[in-house]
Amino acid sequence: MELTREEQDMAAGKYGKATQTAMDILITLGEIYGAEKLIDITSVQIAGVSYANLNEPGLSWLENMAQDGKVRVFTTLNPAGMDLEEWRKLAISEEFAENQQRVIEAFGRLGVITTCSCTPYLYGNLPAYGQHISWSESSAVCYANSVLGAKTNREGGPSALSAALVGKTPEYGFHLEENRQPELTVEVKCEVKDTYRFGALGKVLGDRFGKKITYITGIPKASVEELKSFCASYATYGGVALFHMKDITPNRVNKVPDTVETVTEEDMKKALGDLDDETEIDFISLGCPHASLKELEYIAKKLEGKSINPKKEVWITTARPTKQIADRMGFTKLIEDSGAKIAADTCCVVAPIKGRFHGLASDSAKMCYYGSGRNKFAVKLMSMDECLEEALS
Repeated sequence: MELTREEQDMAAGKYGKATQTAMDILITLGEIYGAEKLIDITSVQIAGVSYANLNEPGLSWLENMAQDGKVRVFTTLNPAGMDLEEWRKLAISEEFAENQQRVIEAFGRLGVITTCSCTPYLYGNLPAYGQHISWSESSAVCYANSVLGAKTNREGGPSALSAALVGKTPEYGFHLEENRQPELTVEVKCEVKDTYRFGALGKVLGDRFGKKITYITGIPKASVEELKSFCASYATYGGVALFHMKDITPNRVNKVPDTVETVTEEDMKKALGDLDDETEIDFISLGCPHASLKELEYIAKKLEGKSINPKKEVWITTARPTKQIADRMGFTKLIEDSGAKIAADTCCVVAPIKGRFHGLASDSAKMCYYGSGRNKFAVKLMSMDECLEEALS
């Protein structure tokens, strides 16, 4: 790659060891993917925050980077392995809590905003259309590229941190307009509404078309909550980082692909059937990706004056800033008075909960994927209303 004088100095160690290490990573990536140069970015989202994922080797590397490294752009974190303030109510061990705090402290020394969420676009890390960013949370990458029209590759945790320390990323992949065009058209010929059916649609497309960039028609409208659910599912089942949805997403399509595939109600029923294990539910998870304020308000009104079955555990995961507004509006009290738990900073994908539950119900197809694959739960994809009914039954 062609480097500027400043970039050469970074690579030579004149800006410190952490920045030099970061440049080594970015230069290697650029050479692998044929990038000609580094480009400026405006924000970063770093994944790999839970101690359950990092363990001691990852934490040691992070603490070494924090000795002299400082981020150069606005940088936020993915969910941690626990609620950073109320981890005891989630039955997290003292040992895990201590190590998770070490992770957060290391990121803090690097100058990272230590609000931990998979939906940074809901609380302040909101890139504008066309801006180059370096994000590493799969659902947020898909949302940023597709719904916001920002430009990012699906980074790993180390490459995202490296981009934050340098303020740049190699120009390749989805940073180039020619790589952002659709490869096939998908006609949706059935009704798709509510987060769980958008999640099922993401599974259908991911299973059938993999990472191909699709141009999706037949969906007349979609809310923020439905789109974040769709992005999470599509990224999980297909590894997708970008799609186009007619009249909904903002990116320019030069030509609608002639190759056309269809999605029918039968396809949706199959996806829902795949995520419908016959089992007794003892764990209900809502907020994957992290719940919006609108969702917390809806859940609070549904649970007001009611009581969760004491044999069932209910987690509603969200970002800390979102919970703080919910606290002020009284939504948190209504939810927790019912026996449900709001868990900020964390999610059920990265929290150490394997073996604690048997049957999981969620409105998130992504949560079902990881609940089954990572935690070995039996899973059931349901609407949010059905999940709340299950919790109360």
